[in-house]
Order: sequence, then structure tokens, then C-alpha cells
Amino acid sequence: MNAFDYDLAAALQRNRVTRRQMLWLLGASALSGCASSPVGGGSILVGMSEEEEKAVDQKVSPQQFSQDLGPVQDGQINRYLGDVGHRLDARTHRPQMPYSYRVLNANYVNAYTFPGGAMGVTRGILVELDNEAELAGLLGHELGHVNARHAAQRKGSAMVAEVALSGASIIGQATGYGGLVDLGSQLGASVLLSSYSRDNEREADALGQEYMVRAGYPASGMVGLQQLLVDQQKESPGMLQTMFSTHPMSSERRDTARQLAESKYAASNTRDPGRERFMDNTASLRRIKPTIDACQKGEVAMAAKAYGKAEERFRAALKATPRDYAANVLMAQCLSEQDKDAQALGYAQTATQIYPQEAHAHKLVGVLALGQKDPAKAFEHLDRYDRLLPGDAGITFLKGISLEGMGKRSEAARQYAAYVNRVQKGKAAEYSVSRLKSWGYLK
Repeated sequence: MNAFDYDLAAALQRNRVTRRQMLWLLGASALSGCASSPVGGGSILVGMSEEEEKAVDQKVSPQQFSQDLGPVQDGQINRYLGDVGHRLDARTHRPQMPYSYRVLNANYVNAYTFPGGAMGVTRGILVELDNEAELAGLLGHELGHVNARHAAQRKGSAMVAEVALSGASIIGQATGYGGLVDLGSQLGASVLLSSYSRDNEREADALGQEYMVRAGYPASGMVGLQQLLVDQQKESPGMLQTMFSTHPMSSERRDTARQLAESKYAASNTRDPGRERFMDNTASLRRIKPTIDACQKGEVAMAAKAYGKAEERFRAALKATPRDYAANVLMAQCLSEQDKDAQALGYAQTATQIYPQEAHAHKLVGVLALGQKDPAKAFEHLDRYDRLLPGDAGITFLKGISLEGMGKRSEAARQYAAYVNRVQKGKAAEYSVSRLKSWGYLK
């Protein structure tokens, strides 16, 4: 049986993991134990050591940031975010952590951090903020989660997830090669860290407000941030679906921030909120806000499977900013969902030309090229993805499929063997074993 006659709907298993599962998988080797809380001094139950928290960032954050379409291609705005972040993190309870900051091409409204301090802020939320103090409130909140060790705390051993990290980002729901697109277009599909409890959120708010005041910002910045989110939750709940699934929001949190700003931190509110500095440094993003807004609306439509409406939104985004990486990726995904894979491939290829160092679009080209019976092109881009973002077992499997389609049996066998060595179960593993046996590599 030739690989191109094989139905990959049966060959690929859906290996999605949740944000919480990924964290606890990587911390699974640690036994539950008590540690002293960095922020309160009391005893907390944790499932990861500090070194394991850092290891999670190193292993998982690159895949997550790529899933969110990578950092924006603007050195100034990424340096600016880092400057604000480091101004804050130097005044936290854990200044020794390897904090890092990047503005991501994702359009949905959110910010998140991994337990070692690797933080992503979406362009979707950045264009909604009004000043640097609000940005400091946002980053301070995320720093609060890191410093309180919320991700490392665990309720018990049942929190250890029995999932396979290898292949976690690989595609599913195939009806043949043409359907092999991991959309990530549903709001929330690309954010993988554990959802926090309301108590976690309250503590992160309090710590974030404390850190921003220590760093010289007015405490009212946290109030402005919370008010923005409350307002948007009422006006455009679909746009904030992800943030509120991982960061439960309420007017009570806003009111608490306001009370603290007007009492404990009242003296700070005469400080400059840094609006001019914020506007200057985010000007490049704010210029393409219509594109970001159109992409947001398109993703909401995609989540509702209203693909025609989504396509209209993405076309509007591309008309405004033809060389926008995110809009090209989203259009490719949308067209593929409508079985317009030849058109989708064109947009995906454009995305790789716009941002060649970002892995996500290369995977997209690879799977779409397989759908167009072009295994050589597929292998080129899948191999590029593998070099940019190594460690995805699913890509190893698809490289095997591509090489088999090119008639390179021995090279395909090496890929299938590598896949089976890492993933022993599932339809893809079964297919790999069947090829290795039929070719005489296994008995």
C-alpha cells in the first residue's frame, strides 16, 4: 500500500494536551512536598522544584509561543515589553528567576506565563491598553502567578496527567492529507497553562499591584486594566473567551484593586502612568489595529464553524495589511477547513516568506503540501519545522510519510522507527510498524 493511498484520518491520533496536563506531565517525577511560600512564608504543597519550573519553560514554552504565531517582528516593541517587565521583576519575591517577555502575533486577548517566568503578551490585548501603568498591571499580575508558585502547587498526586507530550502539537481530524491542519483557530486552543482558581487570581492581582507600585507606577494602572477587561467582557465576550477561561474575571477583582489604589497605595496615584511612552513604543501595532480586530472577529467565526464569515474577516485583514503573518496563517487554516487546500497552500507559503524563522507556518505548508500530493515540498517544510522547533514526534511521522511518498524507503523507515521508539500506541504507530514490517525492518 502506497502512503498516498493511506487514510491519515486513521493514521493520526489526536494528541492534544491541556495547559495543566503539560505542566504536570513535566513535573510528574516530583513527589508532592511542602515548600515555603516565596510570598507569604507559609507552607505550600508543590509538585515541582524550582529547577523543574525552569525546565518546563525550556521544554514547553517554545512550542506554545509558536502555536501563538511567534513574537511580533518588531524589535522595538519586544525590547520595550522586556524593559517594563524587568523593571517589575527585579522587585518581585523571586528576582532570581529567568524572566523573559515577548509580544506574540496572536490576536485573542490574553497574557500568560510559564512557571519559570517565560511570558507571552498577545498583540490582541496590547492594542487595547491605554498606558504603561496598565501594561505594568498586566505583567505584574502574571509575575504574581510565578512568584506565588501557582503552577507548581498541586492539590494531590491525582494532578499528575497521564498524557503523551510527544506529538502534542500534531494535527488531527484528518479526512485525508488535505484536512491535516491543527487549526488552533478556536479561541483558547493555543493557550496551554492551567486555569487558575479565583483565589489564585486574587493573590496574583494583589502581588501584581504591589510589584507595580514598588517599580514606580501608579496603582490605578491595575484598576484601569481590570476595568478594560470588565468592559470588554460585556461588549465582546467572544473576544475574551480565552482570557476568562484561564483567568476568571469579575467586577469584584476590579473593585478590590480600586479599593487598594485609593487606600494602601493612594500616594502612588500622582505618578505618571506613562501614556506617551506607551503610545510611542506600541505605535507600530496600533497602526494595524483594524487588521487585528478583523482577525479576532474571523477567529470567533471560525470557532463557531462559520467559515464563510471567517474568510470575509480574514480577507478584510489582508486587504488592510497584506504582509501580516497571522492573517495569512489564519486565512490558510480557514480555506483548508473549506476544502480549498490549493488556495490555502498559497497563503501558508506566503506566511513562511514573511516570517521564515517562525515554525508554525512551515508545519502548515507541510501538511497542506501532503494534501496536494507534493511530498517533496512537504518534507522540505516539515524538516524546516523540525530544525526550528525540534522534539515533535508527530512531525517525525509526517516526515516518514513524505519520504515514503518520494520513494525514499530507507529514509522513511528511519523516521517511522524513530516515531515508534517514542510513541508506541495509536494508529500512527500501528501504521509505522506495518511499514517497517512490510519492508523487512521488523519481523
